[in-house]
Amino acid sequence: MERRETRRRVLSGSARASALAVFHVRSYRLQWPSDLLTSWAFEVENLVLGWYILTETGSVLLLTLLASLNYAGTLVAPVFGMIGDRIGHRDLLAMMRFAYTALASTIMTLALTGHLAPFNVMIIVSIMGLIRPSDLGVRGALLADIMPPGQLVGAISVSRTTQDTARIAGALSGTGLFAILGIGYAYVAIACLYLTAAVLMFCMSRPSAHHSMADMDHPADELPGSSLLRDLKEGIVYAWSGPGMRAALCVAFLVNLTAFPLTNGLLPYVASEIFHTDQTGLGYLSASFAFGSLMGSITLSLTAGVRIARLLIGATLSWYAMLLVFVALKSMPVAMLCLMLAGMSQSLSMIAAAVILMRTASARYRGRVMGVRMMVIYGLPIGLLAAGSLIDLIGYGATGSLYAISGLIAMAAIALHWRADLWPVHAPANAG
Repeated sequence: MERRETRRRVLSGSARASALAVFHVRSYRLQWPSDLLTSWAFEVENLVLGWYILTETGSVLLLTLLASLNYAGTLVAPVFGMIGDRIGHRDLLAMMRFAYTALASTIMTLALTGHLAPFNVMIIVSIMGLIRPSDLGVRGALLADIMPPGQLVGAISVSRTTQDTARIAGALSGTGLFAILGIGYAYVAIACLYLTAAVLMFCMSRPSAHHSMADMDHPADELPGSSLLRDLKEGIVYAWSGPGMRAALCVAFLVNLTAFPLTNGLLPYVASEIFHTDQTGLGYLSASFAFGSLMGSITLSLTAGVRIARLLIGATLSWYAMLLVFVALKSMPVAMLCLMLAGMSQSLSMIAAAVILMRTASARYRGRVMGVRMMVIYGLPIGLLAAGSLIDLIGYGATGSLYAISGLIAMAAIALHWRADLWPVHAPANAG
C-alpha cells in the first residue's frame, strides 16, 4: 500500500511538472499569451458588435447575419493552411493578427469620429470573417512545429485554456464594456489586444520544422497557379489518407452538426423559452459550459499517459449523454451542472481530435490538415438552420433529443468502423 501511494505521488508530481514544462519552450511562452490576447479580443469584439447592431437596428435578422459572417472563412481555411505550410505558420499567424489590428483600428477610427454605421460594420466583419476561422487551425499547426511530440498533449490542453477563459469572461461580462466605454473606446482596447498579440507572435523564432517552398519538389516548369492548386489538392487528399485522421475529422464534423448547436446558437432560445430567464441567466448558462471546458483542459494538461484515441471515443459519447439529459431538464441549477459536465467532455473530445491530427500529419502538411479540420466547422451553421426548422415542427425537447441520440449512434458507428485504429492500446492514435 505504501509503495502504491508513493508511486501515485510521483505520477501526480510528474503530471504537474509536465503541465508547466510546456512553458520551458521559449516559443510557447510567446505563443500562449498571444493566443490568449487574441481569444479575449475575439470574444469582446463579438459582444460589442452584436450589441451595437442590435441597438442601432433592432433587427434580429441582422444580428444573426452578423454572427453567420464569422463562419464565411471556414470554406477557405485549407487555403490558409496551404499558405502557412509554404511561408511558415508563425509568419502567417503574425500577419493575420496584424490584419485584425488594422480592421479593429478602422472600426475604432470610424466610431471615434462619428462615422460608424451598421453597413460599415457588416463590410469589415465580412473581411474579418474570411480570416478569423483559420486562426485556431494555424495555432494548432504552429504548436506541433514548436513542441516536442511528448509534450503536445499538454501544450494543446494548456493552449485551449486561452479560449475557455475568454468565453467565461465574455459570458459573465456581457455588454458591460460597451455600456461603460462606448464602442469607440471599447475598440481602443480591442485594437491594443490584437496589436500586442501580433507583436508577441512576431517576436517568436521561426520553427526549424518549417518546410520552405523550395523543399516541396515543384517541377521547374510548373506555373505558380498550378502549383498552388496542386498543393491545396495534395493537402486535402492527405488529410483524408490516414484512418486516424479520417476518424478525427468525422468526429469534428459530427459534433459541429449535432452537438454544438445545442450549446451555441440555441442557448439564448433555451434561456428565454425553457428556463424563462434574462441575459444574466443566459450568461450563467454559457459560463457553465465554458467553465467545464476549462476544467477539462486543465485536467488533461495534468494527466500523463492518456490513450488519446480512446479518450476521443469516451469523451464524445459522454458529451452526447450529457446533452441528452440537458434537453430534458427544467431546473436552471441542475442544467448549469449538466452544461459544466458537457463542457468538460467537449474539451477532452476536441483536444483529443486535435492531438490525433497533429501527431499523424507530417510537418509539411500540418497547416492544410488543420485547414480541413476548420472547414468541417461548416457543419455548425447547417445544424443550426436544421434545428431552427425542426423546433418549429416538433418542439425543442424532441429536436434536442433527436440531435443527441443521432450523435450517440453516429459516434458509436465511427468507433466501430475504425476500432482497429482507435481502440488498441498500441495503435498509433493512442501513442503516449
